[in-house]
Amino acid sequence: MSTAMPFAADTTLMSEVTAAVKTAGLTLRDRHTTHARGVSLSEVVGEIHANDDAVLGVLREPLLRAREGSQWAEDELAGGALPPGEWWVVDPAEGNVNHVHGMEDWAVTATLVRDNRPVLTVVHLPLTGDTYTAVADGGTRHNGRPLKVSAKTDMGAALIGTGQAKPGEGERTFRRIGDSVTAMLINGLVVRVSVPATTQLIHVAAGRMDAFWQFSDVRSGLVAGALLVSEAGGTVTDLAGEAWNTGSRDFLAAAPGIHTAALKILSPIV
Repeated sequence: MSTAMPFAADTTLMSEVTAAVKTAGLTLRDRHTTHARGVSLSEVVGEIHANDDAVLGVLREPLLRAREGSQWAEDELAGGALPPGEWWVVDPAEGNVNHVHGMEDWAVTATLVRDNRPVLTVVHLPLTGDTYTAVADGGTRHNGRPLKVSAKTDMGAALIGTGQAKPGEGERTFRRIGDSVTAMLINGLVVRVSVPATTQLIHVAAGRMDAFWQFSDVRSGLVAGALLVSEAGGTVTDLAGEAWNTGSRDFLAAAPGIHTAALKILSPIV
């Protein structure tokens, strides 16, 4: 299979992926309630898995058909580099814990990753009908309208965010999050700590937020937002300042005017 995706092929693929993600979004929307579901941990986890299974049941096959020869990354909580080739990295319920608790901050995401770099993504928010898309070298769009990251250059004026990638991460990661939030509270304007990552990265791509960082490499929470931000003119690196890919251990996406300042604040936190 050729890995080239000419513009015409991009357009066709984007149309098919968007349709598949929106259809899957209807399934997730129909499962949403305005009250929390589950009391015990096992009940909450069961509801989360039920959401995933329901959405994957209508999303997986259409995506694999849309891109001949593509493969499926099975574990949505996995991190690290993928084998060479094209892989679908999907979160059937990005922000699943919010969905299960009756909140509104959740989405369906599907991203085509080629040789560990995202090249096409669709993020759909079923409750509002908003759809965010990006293609490598083709820009980022919100319901078809181009997006651009913030023009801020003053870290002191920046609205920035972070969050944990998944429950049960190690104590060292939690301490790094706490230390980094303190550092950003000192240097920035306001810090948001929430999940999921993708919805915060949407805000960065749209210029509503100025940066997002995470001490984790969970692919499904980062690949969509990484492409949305970079194609909207943002800078996406690891905390060593190297270009980010799915093999990177940490993550920073920011408006170009504050990226260097954010990196200087975060990189010493170990």
